[in-house]
Amino acid sequence: MPPIRRRRDVRGTLLRVLLAAAGGGAVFLSFPPRTTWWLAPVGFAVLGVLLYGRRARAGFGLGVVWGLGFMAPLLRWTGEFVGLIAWLPLALLCAVLIGVGTAAMAVVSRVPGAPLWMALVWVADEALRAVVPFGGFPWGKIAFGQPEGWYLPLASVGGAPLVGFAVALTGLGAAHLGRNWKLGATAVVLPLAAGIAATALVHTDPDQGSVTVAAIQGNVPRAGLDFNAQRRAVLDNHVKRTLELADDVKAGRAQQPDLVIWPENSSDIDPFRNVDAAAQIQRAVEAINAPVAVGAVVIDQDDRLPRNTVVLYEPGIGATDTYTKRQLQPFGETMPYRSFFRIFSETVDRAGTFQPGTDPQGFTMGAAKVAIDTCYEVAFDSVVRDSITAGANLIAIPTNNATFGYTEMTYQQLAMSRLRAVEHGKSVVVAATSGVSALVAPDGSVTHRSGMFTPDALVATVPLRGEATLATRLGAWPEWVMTALGLMAVAFSLTTKRRSRPTPGAGVGEEETDGGPAGAA
Repeated sequence: MPPIRRRRDVRGTLLRVLLAAAGGGAVFLSFPPRTTWWLAPVGFAVLGVLLYGRRARAGFGLGVVWGLGFMAPLLRWTGEFVGLIAWLPLALLCAVLIGVGTAAMAVVSRVPGAPLWMALVWVADEALRAVVPFGGFPWGKIAFGQPEGWYLPLASVGGAPLVGFAVALTGLGAAHLGRNWKLGATAVVLPLAAGIAATALVHTDPDQGSVTVAAIQGNVPRAGLDFNAQRRAVLDNHVKRTLELADDVKAGRAQQPDLVIWPENSSDIDPFRNVDAAAQIQRAVEAINAPVAVGAVVIDQDDRLPRNTVVLYEPGIGATDTYTKRQLQPFGETMPYRSFFRIFSETVDRAGTFQPGTDPQGFTMGAAKVAIDTCYEVAFDSVVRDSITAGANLIAIPTNNATFGYTEMTYQQLAMSRLRAVEHGKSVVVAATSGVSALVAPDGSVTHRSGMFTPDALVATVPLRGEATLATRLGAWPEWVMTALGLMAVAFSLTTKRRSRPTPGAGVGEEETDGGPAGAA
């Protein structure tokens, strides 16, 4: 290869790598706490330009770079107190899985209607990342960056997968404008128009009445992995803030709540084994005179293993019901392949041995049928959906973000709660140990929120809604259908390419380009 051409190829490859990283970075910048939701389609437009006409190998390499530009800054919170050992391997794994999807997107990039098929393949890739590895890690779903965007109402129709599809289709359509203006413009305009039209399907009326809720944020002594080293102090903080709210109610400074939600880990002292802890909780319950859902660590009587449990306490009675977290966080509450990962860091031994629950049924708290989705669970479509179809008319998200300090994790999780509100047409109560706690209306708007690492009590009257949205009724079907269509497009493209492959000595038509960090320049 002549030196001049070699230099051009190297410069071209470097440019594509930089553009891929910038495109992924644009998607990251679309996520909360920023409100620049429109940057997500821009990131997909860059990806579409890079992938068009390339081979799967180059699509994979460019996708990994794009994925790192997106995931590395998005998941920075995972290494806040444990360093690079958690953060960068997780970001790289997510980027590699994105690369698998972009390789397939490159394969279908020459099929007629390419933006549509590429967007469908993206949905398939998000479905893959929601189940593998270690039970899946759907944290970077594109829909979770859209609580302020025009696409959000689509969640009431097809959930998070439909929102992600619409965002990807818009960007990939924009990338196609120079090749087929009519197709590209349709792909850009149609998802935005559909999002605006779907606004009419988002209802907030209280078809099952209303209740006054309170979210208690007691705060923790300090941030970090040892936030609960002073477990009694964490419990006392939540008791104290509840007693203060009770005083405010008596003085007429606050509404009397019908139900109260405490955060995950608000009592890491097992109240079934510690009489004093149970007495302090009941003291707060009697003072506020309302049922209280308390996040606790409970040791199972049979296997002696811990369970992340929410315990329902009622005035004059005590503990009456429990909900155990079903979707546990790997490398936190559980530790897969502990002996293997100990080779790299002894930090793995700080991961727990928690056991998951199986029952999606939440609590009856007065007039409210409350779905409980604890912290990490809010990221999983099926986990939230199961808790809703169990008969809920209100969603509670008890969470603990103290182990991630002042990072963006809490804002990213709040965005998920806002999407779930629209997806299922329910009010959402987010109660965090250290912030951000929030009350979310069924249209995804935040009506009350707390600051970080400060005690607070959020009190408001919220609508109870029993009406099931189309997304709730359809369940996983939209994702399954879109995934199947995307995979069929990949199979069709591979089959067509194989059949049209020229025989030795025959002329070759339009040459496929290659390039990127994993392909020949």
